[in-house]
Amino acid sequence: MIAADDAISIFLEDDAATAWLGEDLALALKAGDCLALSGDLGAGKSSLARALLRAIADDDSLDVPSPTFTLVQSYDLRIPVSHFDLYRLGHPDELVELGFDEALRNGICIVEWPEMAEGDLPASRINLKLEHEGKGRRVTIKAPEQEMARIRRVLDIRAFLDAHGLTDARRRFLTGDASLRAYESVYPADGSARQILMDWPRRPDGPPVLDGKPYPKVAHLAEDAYPFVALANVLRDDGFAAPEIYGVDYDAGILLIEDLGTEGVLDAEGLPIPERYREGVACLAHLHSLPVPQDIAVTPDHIHHIPDFDRVAMKMEARLLVDWHLPWKSGREASDAERAEYLAIWDHLIDELDSAEKNLLLRDFHSPNIIWRTNEHGLRRIGMIDFQDAMIGPTAYDLASIVQDARVTIDRPLQDQLMGDYLALRRLEAGFAEPTFLKSWAIMSAQRNCKLAGLWVRLLKRDGKPGYLKHMPRTLTYLKVAFEHEALAPLRDWCTRAGIGESES
Repeated sequence: MIAADDAISIFLEDDAATAWLGEDLALALKAGDCLALSGDLGAGKSSLARALLRAIADDDSLDVPSPTFTLVQSYDLRIPVSHFDLYRLGHPDELVELGFDEALRNGICIVEWPEMAEGDLPASRINLKLEHEGKGRRVTIKAPEQEMARIRRVLDIRAFLDAHGLTDARRRFLTGDASLRAYESVYPADGSARQILMDWPRRPDGPPVLDGKPYPKVAHLAEDAYPFVALANVLRDDGFAAPEIYGVDYDAGILLIEDLGTEGVLDAEGLPIPERYREGVACLAHLHSLPVPQDIAVTPDHIHHIPDFDRVAMKMEARLLVDWHLPWKSGREASDAERAEYLAIWDHLIDELDSAEKNLLLRDFHSPNIIWRTNEHGLRRIGMIDFQDAMIGPTAYDLASIVQDARVTIDRPLQDQLMGDYLALRRLEAGFAEPTFLKSWAIMSAQRNCKLAGLWVRLLKRDGKPGYLKHMPRTLTYLKVAFEHEALAPLRDWCTRAGIGESES
């Protein structure tokens, strides 16, 4: 591959290489992209488009007819794709009749023979030219900076896979994390088991939110791959099912890890499967009984220090309720007096955690991050896949995160069952202080649900993501459970006066 600032040039030795490029491009494109394919007859435009479409569909047998006579062929895939062939286009205005603008708003447009509508295609298009060269073909890609950066990224990942013995591996989109990570399924050419690729590039710091620091630094969110590798190694050494690390490029933010499976802890209707949640709680009870080092050697040159879940982080998260939820609920900003009282209540509650049991907390131990491994036994039935943001703090936080799953309703009888299971296991340990633990559980439940009640509104108002608001009634119901503990009386009273916790949708 030859790369310049404004172009990428790649020699494709055969049709298979063209297909690999199509697969890679399928991972780089997103809704709103226009891919303009130019080249002589037989240069490989249709072959590349076919490979790209089949990769997005994750269907190697997808029928991809040529749109030569229909001019456009549409596909309702993960991202809608419209495949245009403009060779027979009579006039550029016909693009409107073909629904090009609407197709581009809603998905991806692949355009063969773009020369027939040169001035009517978007300036932000990705231009890909195929030319015969020897027994193969050469492709030249030019695109605006943002689009080119995505293409370079998927090609860098292909080079990473090649360097780790996975030449010609098939790549498929797996999921895009709500944070900064994306995941691919990688299928080795030799037919061996699927592996998972984590795409985690470093990002520039965001705006300051507290004391001149951006949110990730205040909340102690992992910003590179070192924490994930460190925690995966420690968890596996202690007998838990965390992914084995097959390869990692820390600078580039690319990891190749073990596939723990695809089955979760919810049934086909999205309801919790009690047996699986109970196994998850048993797994937590064992984790909380083990000593975990706070400093973990990851490489000869890097030691990961697990951060503390400190007062600053707890209060910043809890503050989301007064910053975002209260204005949304009441139609007004919190008064200075309300804000000061709320934060003072949290200072007192955090003081109450001084005597709480503190150990490793995984931070988001709930349904999206738990893999059910049917053929395993004991601890290894529960696969852990999201722990890079782990901290040292009140262990009760993780119990609250699964007993009160943010993404699925855990009815009160199951909540009580899970709490009972956990406490029964911990009572077997000498020195387990149950009353102190239950108080810390209530405080951590309230902290987590105050954060989420504000976060759902922030996602709506700031980020334009209304879908998360469906979790609000559940979150407020969970908060009421925390309020049952006497230690939460001041916060409960504050929320009552502020009108928080009433029927909301």
